[in-house]
Formats: sequence, C-alpha cells, structure tokens
Amino acid sequence: MAANEVPSESPGEVRGETRRRASRYVVPVAVAGVAAATIGLVPALAAAGDPDLPEITAAQLIEKIAGSETQTLSGTFKVSTDLGLPALGGLVSGLGGQGGGASTADPAQKLTELVSGTHTLRLAADGPERQRLTLLDGSDEYSLIHNGDDVWAYDSRSNEVFHEKDASAGRTPEKELPATPKELADEVLKAAGDTTSITVDGTARVAGRDAYQLVIKPKQAGSTVASVKIAVDAASGTPLKFTLSSVEGGKPVVDAGFTKVDFARPDASVFAFEAPKGAKVTEGAAEEETSRKLPENFEKEFGEDFGKEFGQGFGDFGQGFGGFGKGLNVLGEGWTAIAKLDTGAPAPGTDEAPKEIRGFLDSFGDEVTGKFGSGTLFKTKLVNALLTDDGKVYVGAVTKDALVEAANSGR
Repeated sequence: MAANEVPSESPGEVRGETRRRASRYVVPVAVAGVAAATIGLVPALAAAGDPDLPEITAAQLIEKIAGSETQTLSGTFKVSTDLGLPALGGLVSGLGGQGGGASTADPAQKLTELVSGTHTLRLAADGPERQRLTLLDGSDEYSLIHNGDDVWAYDSRSNEVFHEKDASAGRTPEKELPATPKELADEVLKAAGDTTSITVDGTARVAGRDAYQLVIKPKQAGSTVASVKIAVDAASGTPLKFTLSSVEGGKPVVDAGFTKVDFARPDASVFAFEAPKGAKVTEGAAEEETSRKLPENFEKEFGEDFGKEFGQGFGDFGQGFGGFGKGLNVLGEGWTAIAKLDTGAPAPGTDEAPKEIRGFLDSFGDEVTGKFGSGTLFKTKLVNALLTDDGKVYVGAVTKDALVEAANSGR
C-alpha cells in the first residue's frame, strides 16, 4: 500500500483526555480498552502475511481510531521495555513504594516493574466499570481488578491484598470532547503544525486480525524518537500494536503486543474478587489525602489541551514549577522541546559534594564540556538530561548534541 502522509499529533495525545475518567491506576484500566486509544499502549505480535486491505488515508485512520466503540475484550499480550538503563535491581520498584510499611500489592509500587524487561499480561475489560489486569511472573501472579467503586490488587508472592475506593467513580469529564470522531481527527490534524507526520504504511496480521500500520515520525532533527508505529484493527479501529523506536537503533524502547485478543464480553466472574484466607489486607489512603492527588490546577499548568499543544504543553507545565530555583523554561517546540531548570546552586556532582554522591553520579553519567563549561550527561534511549556544574539542568527527548547546543546558547 502506498504511504499517505499527513502532519499530525500522536494518537496517544488524543487518547489522553479520554483516559482522565479512569481511576488513578488507569494504566491497566485504560489498557483494558475503556478508551480504544490506550489499548494501543499494549499492542500485538504480528503474524506472517500482510492482508490486502482497502487504501485509507492517515486522517481517515485517525477518525477510525477515535470512532472505535470497543468496550469489551480479553486477551494476552507481552510488553517489552528497553530504555537503555543499567540493571538497577530492586531500585526502580522501590521508588514506587511508600516506605517500609507499604503493601507489596499497592499498584503504585508494583506496576513500576513494567518500565524494564519483558512481561506477559492477561487482560479483560467490560466497559468503564470493570477491568482486570494480571501480571504473570513465573509461578507468581499479580492481579489488579477494578469492579464498580472498588479497586483491588493481589500479590500472590507475598499473599497481600491492597484495596481502595475508585476515586473517579461518579465523576464526569472536566471538559467536553469533540462531538464526533471526525471532529476529533480534524482537531488533531489542524493542531499538528510542521513537527510531526503520520504515514499509513502497509498492513499486518496482529493477533490473528487484519490491521493497518500507522507510522508517526518527528520531522525535526535532534529528537531521540525515530518512529512510533501502531497497528490498528481494520474492523473495529482498536489499536492493537504499539512500537516506539529510538534513533539509537537496536531493540525498541517499547514493544508491546497482543498474542491473543477476543472482543466478546468477559464473564462477570472474571471481575469478582475476594481476599484469600490469611492474606494481609491493606486499605488505601482516603481520596482526600493530598499526597496522592494531583493539584487541581495541574491540567491547566500542563497545558489545557495536551493533544492540541504537544510542545507548548511543556511550556505551560514549566510555568507551574516557577518556584524551583529561577524557574523552568522551555526551549524550542514539538519533539525537540528542552526543559531548562536553573537551580541556582552548584551541581551535586561537583567537588563541593560528598565523594559518595560524586561517585554515584559518575557511575551513571558521562562528563561533557562545551562553551557552557562542564557537566554530566545522563542518557536513556528516549530521554536525556544534562546537569551542568553551575546548577543548570537541561532535559528532553533529544540527543546529546541538542542538549549541549542548548547549554552553549546560554538561553
């Protein structure tokens, strides 16, 4: 099939607003297919043989995704993540915890395991009120169940249960979405500008289903993102496969895929849960507890319409951090936007810092120099950060050269 290129934003940005109705543990919930777009984050493995499908433009495919009415499904998928980070053992999962008394079943802690390695998951969804996600790890299982007003999580390894009321139950969206899928697609295309292109590039067989391949690429030089590829179910418009590739090449940063998917309604018993005998049950914090809630003005500070203001949203987000040092500024736009924070203090890796801290930073970063002076570069395959010795921080999904150039400019 010939490629049809249309400048546009990532479909993930369009889906962001739809996901806001889910609970704070919306990662597995949204993945379940409540919002068709989010299912794109947990894609599919393609089988051999590309199907012969009618040609479709990028605009039409975005409209098809937006118009998907998928509410029920079940299936199995694999998620592989490779950020290019060194093995940190239990450090990453420990960052998600809440101290020594935290439950090992708390999703805030457990789901951080998905940021690295390869994982197999089982999924079931029945509309916005019922979803179940099970993470398989050898003979152990971790299940997260949303059923009506309740969110349950169970860790078989520790025999611990975490329970919390769904903070989003009964709420309505804070803002209205476009009335029709076409309006939503038109809004995406109109707001894209010249930074992003979308290509409908061929077809694929994904989990036994015919799918179109949607390829999203930055048009700007200097981004660490090479492409985002999404396989979209030709019949339902449900995204089935998601692959995020880095300009560094090698394994994709994210490559997740359904190995099996069924759009029939799962049995109600799938979402029923009762704590096993002898299990330790931890009740989650009350909804009013501020330590887990986002500020009421978070959405405004981050950008009132993230899908419409991809790059500019980072600028609004930065304004919300004006109290840090001399404030956070955003340099550039789109895929090559760089956030700059001036802490006003020497970096912790300088000679003024304890040798233990300097040694830790040196083990994870590389020394760089330029007109700005010297500093330490911390790299992943997606996001890089430059910490200068005079306390300035430059962060973005951009290359090392782009960060050094930004630092050299003195802006």
